[in-house]
Amino acid sequence: MGSEMTAAVAIHSINPKVLKCEYTVRGEIDTYTQNLEQELQTNPGSLPFDEIIYCSIGNPQALGQQPITFFHEVLALCDHPSLLERTDTNTSFSSDSIARACQILNLFPGKATGAYSHSQGVKGLRDVIAAGIAARDGFPSSSDDIFLTDGATPGVHYMMQLLLRSEADGILCPVPQYPLYSASITLHGGTHVPYYLDEANGWALEISELKKQLENARSKGIIVRALVVINPGNPTGQVLTEENQQQIAEFCKKEDLVLIADEVYQENILAEGKKFNSFKKIFRSMGYGEDVPLVSYHSISKGYYGECGKRGGYMEVTGFSNSVREHIYKVVSVNLCANISGQILTSLVMNPPKPGDASYESYAAERDGILKSLARRAKALEDALNNLEGVTCNKAEGSLFLFPQIHLSEKAIKAAKAAKKEPDAFYALRLLESTGIVVLPGSSFGQVPGTYHFRCSILPQENKIPAIASRLAAFHESFMNQFRD
Repeated sequence: MGSEMTAAVAIHSINPKVLKCEYTVRGEIDTYTQNLEQELQTNPGSLPFDEIIYCSIGNPQALGQQPITFFHEVLALCDHPSLLERTDTNTSFSSDSIARACQILNLFPGKATGAYSHSQGVKGLRDVIAAGIAARDGFPSSSDDIFLTDGATPGVHYMMQLLLRSEADGILCPVPQYPLYSASITLHGGTHVPYYLDEANGWALEISELKKQLENARSKGIIVRALVVINPGNPTGQVLTEENQQQIAEFCKKEDLVLIADEVYQENILAEGKKFNSFKKIFRSMGYGEDVPLVSYHSISKGYYGECGKRGGYMEVTGFSNSVREHIYKVVSVNLCANISGQILTSLVMNPPKPGDASYESYAAERDGILKSLARRAKALEDALNNLEGVTCNKAEGSLFLFPQIHLSEKAIKAAKAAKKEPDAFYALRLLESTGIVVLPGSSFGQVPGTYHFRCSILPQENKIPAIASRLAAFHESFMNQFRD
């Protein structure tokens, strides 16, 4: 192997933006977890627990959530269309899944799903998705505005490529935030302009905070191009009120900002009385049309479907001039097209079985069962966390996560610094090695300096929640006693 100083590719010679970029969701905790998983497999009984319990990432099917039958029947038939010619298919598959698969296959040349599609996605599938958006919002949607993507992530990168010319360009992003945003801003050479959510007020998004951070950035010569809003929140789990969304829309129009709306958890409403409203609906209800730029993201990875590995989603782009849209299309077309299975599933998510369809009752039972169970799990974990000494957790309103604050002693903070760890990462690593429970430290998502949090997923199966609560309580009591001032 060549030395670092003489190698063609070395740390000192790679793109400094890559060096600077951090995506801590797949960082130290994740690596350590994989090592422990391997240890459990090779040396059973060597650790103080017999399984890893993932409360770290939003990966539902990896934690036992079953896929929606109708979606997978349609996908199976599309991927293996010769099944449609078999006589036993009518007894193995529902009649509406067969009909839907035939409709979808007719959209593909040669009725085969292995070919490239239009760079924005299959036109007929985009038509279905646009109709789903219109039904959701009560306002028209055009398939020309829809770009199908491999999950929401590529759509985020497309907009960063479009908007960020240099470090003089900034994007307002929430803190705490899903680190995709800060990472992609860094990779594309821009500046992350943070705004802090108000934890004391249920992680509210205060317009006064947006104004403060915008003015501060502009005073430093930063040209703020866009505002990112995650609703429902990740990692914070709040659901914005319609009034707050209207305030945000007014702010973007007044300050000439692109609104980037991450709405991938729109089906994950956990609290009674809370409702998801898309920013597209808010914009149109306020009379905002093609003069206010809006980019909305949705994904099949979350909701009640949890199809993370299929990598499907869309971005809806409105309020941009035709000349700018041509360049968005150019950037998207560099990737040729999103994967076809993800495109098909995205169309199914936006157009599921309706009352009267053969699959509707079973589909609705699966959907409602998952959503109701998630709400129960969220409440149980929320209560368990609030019962811990020095831990406060806001109400779970939406998404798949809780983001409790943990008040650590000076002794614990000093021990963490001695170990060269962030205090909440120190806590999370101790929790992992003692119990097998995986959570992610708040420092991975950003937080008010001097505060410490961790993100806890509600996705472990419902029958495991009591064990998680008891293990967490026992560990926490021991940790607090060990590091008591």
